[in-house]
Amino acid sequence: MQTQKVIDHIVSWLKDYATKANAKGYVIGVSGGVDSGVVSTLCAMTGLDVLLLEMPIRQKEDQVSRAQDHIEDLKKKFPNVQGKTINLTPVFESFEGIVHDHAEGNANNNLALANTRSRFRMLNLYYFGQLHGLLVCGTGNKVEDFGIGFYTKYGDGGVDVSPIADLYKTEVYELAKALNLIESIQNAIPTDGLWDAERTDEDQIGATYPELEKIQKEYGTKAVEEYEGRDKEVFMIFDRMHKAAKHKMVPIPVCDIPEEWREG
Repeated sequence: MQTQKVIDHIVSWLKDYATKANAKGYVIGVSGGVDSGVVSTLCAMTGLDVLLLEMPIRQKEDQVSRAQDHIEDLKKKFPNVQGKTINLTPVFESFEGIVHDHAEGNANNNLALANTRSRFRMLNLYYFGQLHGLLVCGTGNKVEDFGIGFYTKYGDGGVDVSPIADLYKTEVYELAKALNLIESIQNAIPTDGLWDAERTDEDQIGATYPELEKIQKEYGTKAVEEYEGRDKEVFMIFDRMHKAAKHKMVPIPVCDIPEEWREG
């Protein structure tokens, strides 16, 4: 990958989009992971106003420290960058307490609460975005957004722009190295940070990002019968998750009403 050309292209695209939208810049949720680390740095390079929000909800200490260290690093490098920590744990726990009696014993409760964490963060990003005239910048990569749908609908999927959604995870790591992100971000094990117990992306998905990327690049051109061994296992994981998440990747379905029914 021609890393510097990609960096320059994304920075130019971000600056142009915000200017045409009459926005002052971007607000980004910083999690301590490589995706948000790269996106926030690219936004900072536009020279526009950039607000970085760290929004812990019962977050692991290493995730919090990486996010805060990254924010401080960018603030030192870019005068247009500001950062805030908004502790959403009390809000989440209040909601959790309100719905507890209605959800007790439901097998989907933990997943629903995990997605709720993501949606609370989305609300927070849009609040500060509107407050300061900023667009919400997404941090999803190509595998998550268009491969297996590994994101929350109207959570981290609720954004105004997606600057790295055409980059595979391994390519995002290339950008992180070229952008000289802090070592802890470059070496961070991918995790969505939505669970009380430590659950990496690989734990949840059952495959690594390089394994998934291989399948995604071939998806639609090869049948399951053409795979064997580990590749076949990963194909089955990718195929199942892709089909289950298809509703996230297409526009909201609209029930069209025939024009002749509007008459008379």
